[in-house]
Amino acid sequence: MMAINPNTILNKRYTIESVLGHGGMSSVYRAMDINIGVPVAVKENLVLTEDYSKQFQREATILATLRHPNLPRVSDYFFIPSQGQYLVMDFIEGEDLRERIERIEQLPPLEVILIGSAICDALIYLHQRTPPVIHRDIKPGNIKITPEGHVVLVDFGLVKLLEGNQQTTTGARAMTPGYSPPEQYGTGHTDERSDIYSLGATLYAALTGVIPEDGLSRLTGKTKLTPLKKKRHDVPSELAYVIEKALAIEPEKRYQNAEEFRKALLKAGNLTTAPVDAGLVSPPPEDIIDQSIIHTGISQPVINIAVDSGLYLPRNRILSNLPLKWIISSLAILLIVILGFQLNFIKNIFNKQVPPATTPAAIITKTNLPAVNLPSTTKTSSSLEPILSKTETQSTITPNALTTPNGGGTGKIAFASNRNNDVMQLWLMNNDGSDEKQLTNIPDGACQPDWSPDGTKLAFISPCINKREVYDGSKIFTLDLSNENAITPLPLPTNPLGDFDPTWSPDGKKIAFASLRPGTDPETKEQLIHIFIYNFDTGQMQEITNERWKDRHPDWSSDGNQLAFVRKVATNEIWIMNLTTQYAVRFASSNNAYNTYPIWSKDDNMIFFTQQSSDRGLPYFVGKLIQDIDSSVEFRIPPSGQPPIIPAAQQNLSPDGEWFIYESWPDGENHDIYLATINGANQTRLTENDSFDFGPVWQPSN
Repeated sequence: MMAINPNTILNKRYTIESVLGHGGMSSVYRAMDINIGVPVAVKENLVLTEDYSKQFQREATILATLRHPNLPRVSDYFFIPSQGQYLVMDFIEGEDLRERIERIEQLPPLEVILIGSAICDALIYLHQRTPPVIHRDIKPGNIKITPEGHVVLVDFGLVKLLEGNQQTTTGARAMTPGYSPPEQYGTGHTDERSDIYSLGATLYAALTGVIPEDGLSRLTGKTKLTPLKKKRHDVPSELAYVIEKALAIEPEKRYQNAEEFRKALLKAGNLTTAPVDAGLVSPPPEDIIDQSIIHTGISQPVINIAVDSGLYLPRNRILSNLPLKWIISSLAILLIVILGFQLNFIKNIFNKQVPPATTPAAIITKTNLPAVNLPSTTKTSSSLEPILSKTETQSTITPNALTTPNGGGTGKIAFASNRNNDVMQLWLMNNDGSDEKQLTNIPDGACQPDWSPDGTKLAFISPCINKREVYDGSKIFTLDLSNENAITPLPLPTNPLGDFDPTWSPDGKKIAFASLRPGTDPETKEQLIHIFIYNFDTGQMQEITNERWKDRHPDWSSDGNQLAFVRKVATNEIWIMNLTTQYAVRFASSNNAYNTYPIWSKDDNMIFFTQQSSDRGLPYFVGKLIQDIDSSVEFRIPPSGQPPIIPAAQQNLSPDGEWFIYESWPDGENHDIYLATINGANQTRLTENDSFDFGPVWQPSN
């Protein structure tokens, strides 16, 4: 069957622009969707026998249900009698991994880890579908790298639905020597471990420039797998081990699922996570992007291919010499990963001013800042006021601070605790844990303290019975330590839904907070949480975020121009709002982790935050440089090989920026306040009480 001519209109909607690939069984075209004016990729099935037509329609049905950042999206399927079947998918620009290997020959280890992690994310999603979806044709030619450095797994022409103890496949099998596992030949049983083998082979080729020995030949004893480090001696031993395990002949000796493989890859790179929807790797050169032959999200499926098909590189080619620029790039990346956790490195690397928060247009959110005029009074009536007045009889805690051998500079530590009663109250102690004093005695409880920059006041919320993610019905108050601990409600418009997560601006003139004021989304009916700012000088409140998400945990940069906050999309992500340009940008995200409690470093060149796996495992601390906003490079605190800080949550910086205070519960029950340097060393327990202590904040230096 002849290829469709340019300018042909299919199904009264898609104008064919060019042929991207043409074979005996299918063709792929670049086309323009007339209805919405965007380019698409159209895949045409040329074999209209009953079996192939059913397989093609099943492929369309499967792909139409998939929604994942590392997978192409199917938008349409249609059949034209006596002509063909057609599948319309996202048009993905860039180069495929095969072309990148041919161009670079051997990829930097960190880049290979990030590519592998992204594909594992896609496989986790596919394999956890009901029934599981097995790709069965993972190879360099089916992995695309977009101009933004995003990684996409394409070509589902050989997709299989794994139902029960099914031994046969839906459609044809791929037999791509070097990339196909031995069980994929003949009538063997293929499952999710088959995809793990193929991905391992793909990463082997990306690191060495050489396709690994064929799985069937290895199974029959005709050849053995050449150890990866013999092909490239500078690959870290742990990474070589991970990939060789994925290439085990027996499926039971491989990683048993994509999540195991992903975790092993990240550990080999000393990484904690890699987001699925940010630029992961270096983008292809512009001259590569401009070549129309690679402008597709779908490569032609390999169905009953010839034995030599799919061999992109000479099998026995050994590339012993790397281009100098890639040696330097690889060593630089590895050096940052290995050394980036050391305290001296953290202190010395931040010698630049914070760059403007920018990001590709796809993830920039324009926000409006509607001002709400508030009463000019400094105190409003509240049902809590008679209760709050009880604290006036307590002794005044002066803001004078003392320095202790623990370091961290001057300043006391405020925190919430339910000691002495069954609800939370605010407490104060020296930064060595001594001289504990209770600050509030509110029947409905108090928590979430945050210091004013002069160290004389605390913002907090009430009611607070215990620690929660969202505090329904709470209100923000201030406690003045220099005025007999007087407590005053923040003069906001009355709202019964709840305000919480208060944080004082560096100049002391504003308080940012999260609020349930927006109500529910009119379409999704989900409860919205947005970030607001109250201005003491003007008496106005501004809604800073107004998207359909749940935004919490704001934290000011030291210059007061930016806010970091948590936005819950699929999982909790760290975003940055530039208050001057009024744009929000995604800073740190992952499909497999929850990020919470962001805090800026003293020089605004880094954000620390708490991270927790998607299965709600034990939380830990990570950090990320602002300059890495467009990459996925994060580092764990402390680095691998050092005594871990687990579990740990809600860290806060000391006045000198050298120490964390945080909440931890090593015994699984008793929550106490701990202290450690920002590289995770010198861990010290400050409180030892059977109560629940959390939310510590270090008083600023006077």
